[in-house]
Amino acid sequence: MHVGIAGIGLYFPSTELSAAELAAETGVPEDVIALKFGIKRKPVAGPDDTTADMGYKAARKALEEAGVAAADVDLVIWCGAQHKDYPCWLAGLNVANRLGAVKAWSFDMEAMCGSMMAALDVAKSLMLARDDLKNVLLVSGYRNNDLIQLSYPPTRFMMDIGSAGSACLLVRDLGRNELLASSFRGDGSLSEMCVVPVLGSKKWPPEAADAAQPFFRVPDEAAFKNKLGEVTMPNFYAVIRESMRKSGFGEQNIDYLAILHFKRSAHLAVLQELGLKEEQSTYLDEYGHLGQNDQLLSIKLGLEAGRIKDGFRIVLVGAGLGFVWASSVVRWGPVVGRNQAGPSIARG
Repeated sequence: MHVGIAGIGLYFPSTELSAAELAAETGVPEDVIALKFGIKRKPVAGPDDTTADMGYKAARKALEEAGVAAADVDLVIWCGAQHKDYPCWLAGLNVANRLGAVKAWSFDMEAMCGSMMAALDVAKSLMLARDDLKNVLLVSGYRNNDLIQLSYPPTRFMMDIGSAGSACLLVRDLGRNELLASSFRGDGSLSEMCVVPVLGSKKWPPEAADAAQPFFRVPDEAAFKNKLGEVTMPNFYAVIRESMRKSGFGEQNIDYLAILHFKRSAHLAVLQELGLKEEQSTYLDEYGHLGQNDQLLSIKLGLEAGRIKDGFRIVLVGAGLGFVWASSVVRWGPVVGRNQAGPSIARG
């Protein structure tokens, strides 16, 4: 018994911010934004692009690609942002209702920008444990750019954040695109180093001024940067290697890396550490960081560019503020014997 990815859907708002526009907002030179931060442009939500609506539009595309009717979906898992249409609200049930997924139940979950991998692992576990889950839809919408004040220097590392929706349909015993193992790491010592300090229960009821400042803040920028510098890359490498090991492979068997967007030097450092070529991943400088949507976007772009072929082992990897690191492995193409070598491309 196995779980496979039957369809992937994406949605992007029509509005974009360019590197030049980001430069005007931040005071950072345009070439630094485009080349160092790796943001040529990024999509940003318009007034009608609510978090749930972007997820809904992506979900429709995922079902269409899979050739599965919404009425046949058994469970909808919302793995998009907490910054949703309303506070204390279940986006997944809203999406299920709009799709016509009449028999589906739903729940919302989040591991910030590690949510897609966490949802893949949770869904797989449920599908293998229960006989009433054949088709499970994962749905994400994300517009956390609303919470970034570009004129505030300590959060400029998040200037790449944009808006999008993504979804994928998982099918039990699909026969292709098998979801293998996942790995996670967490470090709660970072949990309050970068937060939106207003409109939560810790500062309730809100004061009149709070409505004008719903943005991420970093109380101690030096401590935050030092801590991140110590743990970020080691934890990225740890979850990648462990997810491959649990899937029965070594890191030398990675064929394609579907990694979140971050600055170009970090992207290249990961590839070098893992012995990968640039064509074994996709750098998302035409999109920026779209939260938990980055990995499905990378897979779609990799397929379109011919960078992913049948038999390839794809590693999805990301990190979520708070801080969690997450990685999942998918073997693309028809399901074959476990741990079979497959057509892994030659290393340079």
